[in-house]
Amino acid sequence: MKILISADMEGATGVTWPADVLPGGAQWERCRPMFTSDVNAAVLGFFDGGADEVLINEAHWSMRNLLLEQLDDRAQMLTGRHKSLSMVEGVQHGDIDGIAFVGYHTGAGTEGVLAHTYLANSITGVWLNGRRASEGLLNAHVVAEYGVPVVLVTGDDKAVEDSLGYAPDARGVAVKDYVSRYAAVCRTPHRTAADIRAAAKEAAALAVRHEPVKGGPFTIELEFDAEHLAGAATVVPGVAPSGERRVAYTSETMYEAIRAFKAVTTLVSAAVEEQYG
Repeated sequence: MKILISADMEGATGVTWPADVLPGGAQWERCRPMFTSDVNAAVLGFFDGGADEVLINEAHWSMRNLLLEQLDDRAQMLTGRHKSLSMVEGVQHGDIDGIAFVGYHTGAGTEGVLAHTYLANSITGVWLNGRRASEGLLNAHVVAEYGVPVVLVTGDDKAVEDSLGYAPDARGVAVKDYVSRYAAVCRTPHRTAADIRAAAKEAAALAVRHEPVKGGPFTIELEFDAEHLAGAATVVPGVAPSGERRVAYTSETMYEAIRAFKAVTTLVSAAVEEQYG
């Protein structure tokens, strides 16, 4: 059994503030061990549950946040940019039996600690076939095309609640409870590590590949906080205006859709001005 862990940081233990997740600062350095503890607890739990291999894909910002030296020696980590499938890189090779979303968060425009979708700001909403979408929902559709189930989700309580809409059978662990976008009631790392390890052990039993799900076509619509960002997004072929500050595009597969999404967000990020957005 081989498990892939997609590791994001906003949903990690103790994280509530932008400085906690922005690389280079003192608060980021302080939160890196707690993020690593969450991921390592999942690693330990999956091996407890019978996994033979665990691959961790770094999925946050620079994708160089986890402390490799603190991970269980049986695990391997894919770190750094740039990757074909970004947050779920590694799922496409046909040897993954289950995936865990560790440190995940809710989507742009919804309640949740540090809620966003790909860009920390600028995007105010994302919809997949008319349904408001988080990164978890988008990535769940990607991995479904490879027959891989989502078996574990950790983050704040809102992220776990969100996961019920795209992975209802997955084990969920809330490491903190939402108060506002920048505040939460947090459990200690010792407690969250124990909870994540126990849930991952149970989740290992759910790691059974199924037939790939071909659910396309997929229409993705994005809403931005400024009109010029929507204009920047239409540089990507197939992306067209769909409303005030909105664009949309349709792809036959989620593989194509998520890659187009990455192209859109990269262009939009480059079009943001420091003060005026």
